Amino acid sequence: MKVTLMVADVVDHTNYIAKSRASIEALKSANLLKTVSINALILGESGVGKLTLARHISTAPVVDATSMNDLLALIETNDTLIVKNFHKITNYKKLKIALDVYKTRLIATSHISINDNIVDEFFSLKIVIPPLRERKEDILALMEKFAHEAYLMFDDTEGETFSLESIVPDLTKNCYSLRRSVYNAYLMNSFGEEEILTMMENFLLHRIGGRNDYRDLLYLFDVPMIKSGYRKFGSQLAISEKFGLNRNTLRKKINDYKDRLSID
Repeated sequence: MKVTLMVADVVDHTNYIAKSRASIEALKSANLLKTVSINALILGESGVGKLTLARHISTAPVVDATSMNDLLALIETNDTLIVKNFHKITNYKKLKIALDVYKTRLIATSHISINDNIVDEFFSLKIVIPPLRERKEDILALMEKFAHEAYLMFDDTEGETFSLESIVPDLTKNCYSLRRSVYNAYLMNSFGEEEILTMMENFLLHRIGGRNDYRDLLYLFDVPMIKSGYRKFGSQLAISEKFGLNRNTLRKKINDYKDRLSID
């Protein structure tokens, strides 16, 4: 019997975070696969956690489908294998023969849809993992996990001043980009004046060289100042008073940068 499940993935190497309904269903499916020896295919965009979900199911060796010789060799010595990028298999017939001979179980992943005939030939269960943007309930839990990872990786000041509420989650590459946005926010929260100046110096070093560089790059100071002014003071009038800027000068700066840098 063929079964297709729409599941969510918010897993890491040690546990499975289940906040959304789809995540809870995914956890049930993964636990079921731990108890039955059937082949399973996990589909989804890059960064949704296909490999992590596969590792949640089994601690079997992981091999990339692009290395056919390694794959065939591992089939001979393992009763279960996790195969990444199953869509890159170059010889499905040879693979099927090897699996039948050695009775090896297959847990495969792919970010590209695979021909239904091939899926039917190799797999009894197909799990489709939706992108993270469709699993809103999982995002905060993942951000908390990534923030804890950053704390363990970088320092011991977890929770002192770092707030997840200030982060705009980047979901363009699912968990890959979300982790990066949390890590970046965590690190930037710890930067001091000297570190910021050094970063700006290195940034500008690779961009200067033209006649109007000072004028063209001045937005790097103006924009964050105006944005932070809006966040802290709330209005142009308050910003002009606090910054000691003429209101017309401030308004001109905002108009100059508004379209380019999305200043409201």
